[in-house]
Amino acid sequence: MSLSTPTKTPPDCLLTLALPQSLEEEMLDLLLSHPDMAPGFTVVQGQGVGRHIQLASGMEQVQGRARRIIVQVALAQAQLPSLLAILRHELPSPQIAYWVVPLLAFGRLGVSA
Repeated sequence: MSLSTPTKTPPDCLLTLALPQSLEEEMLDLLLSHPDMAPGFTVVQGQGVGRHIQLASGMEQVQGRARRIIVQVALAQAQLPSLLAILRHELPSPQIAYWVVPLLAFGRLGVSA
């Protein structure tokens, strides 16, 4: 007789969030407080360009682009509505943009220790 452990639903979508640097710590803390929906994520520096971007500093106004934090979360699509609802409730900022794309594959290149 073998005991099987429940398998976790593999990630099948990628949520990308683009936000002002001023909201970085708040967003990361919020995601860290929901490890069941966001067990891990990637954070990179980026720049936003467009009519909805608020240019905060003089340098941003000269350059015409704003510094942004890009957060990517690989998750199961079934969890997406719940996570977006939490984010909308806790960080209701029009300066946070998001998009979701299908994730064709997700894995590790080696065996974890």
